[in-house]
Amino acid sequence: MPFRVGLTGTVAAGKSTVAGNLAERGATVIDADELAREIVRPGSPAYGHIREAFGRGVIGPDGTIDRSALREVAFADEGARERLEEISHAGIRELRTRRIGEAAAAGARVIVEEIPLLFEVGLEDDYDMIVVVDAPREVREARAVGSRGWTAEEFAAIDAAQLAASEKRRRADRVLDNRGDPGELDIATRRLWREILGAAGGSGS
Repeated sequence: MPFRVGLTGTVAAGKSTVAGNLAERGATVIDADELAREIVRPGSPAYGHIREAFGRGVIGPDGTIDRSALREVAFADEGARERLEEISHAGIRELRTRRIGEAAAAGARVIVEEIPLLFEVGLEDDYDMIVVVDAPREVREARAVGSRGWTAEEFAAIDAAQLAASEKRRRADRVLDNRGDPGELDIATRRLWREILGAAGGSGS
């Protein structure tokens, strides 16, 4: 079986950058956000449930889910967020299981699953190693507002809905602190990759 790494962290800490770095070094990466986009394509059961639950206001001009509008609605109300999670999680879980099976059948040695809500949905026992990417709140907020176009209020709502950074760090096997520049993160990821390969019974650079 492949060595499985659960990659999670705080909002806008740099999980996707770490996932990309690991993919370049040979990991097979499964991104929960990509799975979430795939299961809500027009015509899918989840698409219909979201439209029914949240209305036409979360449907974009092209007929696809407007993720920004959906995020604004869902994170404004705890009940709405729980409803969205209820709709999404079953489909994501099924597709995730399929992707893992495909990667294993193709001979993947290391599978990295990027899952923002890994702890929140109770998946931590699924992995051989859990890696948390974190950065100070002010750094993450600046990234979310500057690079993603979120408002400070959107960032605050999403950040507050997740497990506290201190608790994520406590429950992780490894923590990558991404407060510095990309070069520093790349060096840290390189060290992490060597450790993963060692744990998986291999070697590499």
